[in-house]
Amino acid sequence: MPKGTVITVPVAASNKTAAGGCASVVKDAGDDPDITNGATLTATVEINFAADIVIQAGLGVGTVTKPGLAVAVGEPAINPVPRNVILQAVREVLPPGHGAVITIAIPEGEKLAKKTLNPHLGISGGLSIIGTTGVVEPMSEEAFKTSLTPQIKVVKALGYDQAVLVPGKIGRDIAVNRYGLPADAVIQTSNFIGYMLEASLEYGLSRVLVFGHLGKIIKLAAGIFQTHSRMADARLETLAAYAAALGAPQQAVKEILDCTTTEAAMEIVTANGLTGVYKILAERASERAGRYVYGGLTIGTTIVTLSGEILGLDATAREIGGSLGWNIKSPLSE
Repeated sequence: MPKGTVITVPVAASNKTAAGGCASVVKDAGDDPDITNGATLTATVEINFAADIVIQAGLGVGTVTKPGLAVAVGEPAINPVPRNVILQAVREVLPPGHGAVITIAIPEGEKLAKKTLNPHLGISGGLSIIGTTGVVEPMSEEAFKTSLTPQIKVVKALGYDQAVLVPGKIGRDIAVNRYGLPADAVIQTSNFIGYMLEASLEYGLSRVLVFGHLGKIIKLAAGIFQTHSRMADARLETLAAYAAALGAPQQAVKEILDCTTTEAAMEIVTANGLTGVYKILAERASERAGRYVYGGLTIGTTIVTLSGEILGLDATAREIGGSLGWNIKSPLSE
């Protein structure tokens, strides 16, 4: 193991080849919700008379295509810790004067990688081999948040000092495919928008465009920066309060509060001529986000529907989006 301990791992299959051997193990993630649980990992070793031991990516193991990660561009996406463990294990048994070519493969890796952030991090062709201890432990919230930050490193390494933060894949697709924002500058935050704002500041970004659905962004306007509904959910209360401040009749406020989704509440907002509320919410979200990072970032906000229509945005969002080359039409609120 990386820290020097030794464990016994069941070998699922093994066979001798003309130049070496091949063996497979099956990943056991225990209780952790790991998408590679049950996946087969295969190592093929070809012994030669070269001086070096070379590790290469086989089927389903990705290759790094963007700078900013722990592995250089063009190299197999096998991080330094597992790479060193592999090299050490092979050197211990390799005869003097011999080298080897080691091919690591995950037959289902390319399919599984589509469920990860790898395509957005610039890892193509499959999964990455990561790890620091060699033992899977159930992922904590802190570990999940940490897994999101490499996106920022890649954005920085590609030369950007500003980025687009989106909660998830739907927002990313809308930002890139509909509005032409550069895919390399888009970062997924999941529910941890506050954490990713702080990380953006820590890693040296100067400007951030927060881009997402009303149901997420409205929480920022209320000062909620961990947006999972079980943590805090004041979406409809916030919308109702801001609508009331714009002069919404009491009946409209009650109808908004009776809705179960912000999408449903949009119909009430439109029917009462209150679409200007979205720009106000965008401005408020940027203000609260700026306060969250103590003014360390310039922040703009854009609010969209599930279908990708822009509801509202602030002046800073227009500026940042314009500098990133987006293509927008006037939002419904203007």
